Amino acid sequence: MATTNPPASWAARMEGVGLVLIVIFVGLDVGAASFTHVHDWTMANSPANTPGWFGWANAVISELVPVACLLIIRRRKRHGGPIGYPLVLLVAFAGFSLAAQLGVAVGKVGPTGWFLSAVPALAFMALVKLVLAPVKGDNPPP
Repeated sequence: MATTNPPASWAARMEGVGLVLIVIFVGLDVGAASFTHVHDWTMANSPANTPGWFGWANAVISELVPVACLLIIRRRKRHGGPIGYPLVLLVAFAGFSLAAQLGVAVGKVGPTGWFLSAVPALAFMALVKLVLAPVKGDNPPP
């Protein structure tokens, strides 16, 4: 006999809505900071006359690939699939993003500034992991 999850209470639904709103707001703030840092870093380290769109494309790729990797890892874990390749991509692209955050800060301020420049990327990665991490006792949907 298959068991079904009991309907979520109103409080649990509001908790879920609250988490989604927090992730959206933090994601927008992080996006503005991280995308700008990656764009600026890319343009500062690109050949002369590189068009500005290239910096923005680089920012979109480097910031969204880790999020996609986390979603794929979660799906594969749920279904018992291998997670090696998406995990390598996650580390590589998160490292690139973090390098860009720090690269923008180098030469302008000391280690405290470097850390503060990395906060957007670190915060978003931590928040996504927190929200997407399975809770013990959760049953995956059929």
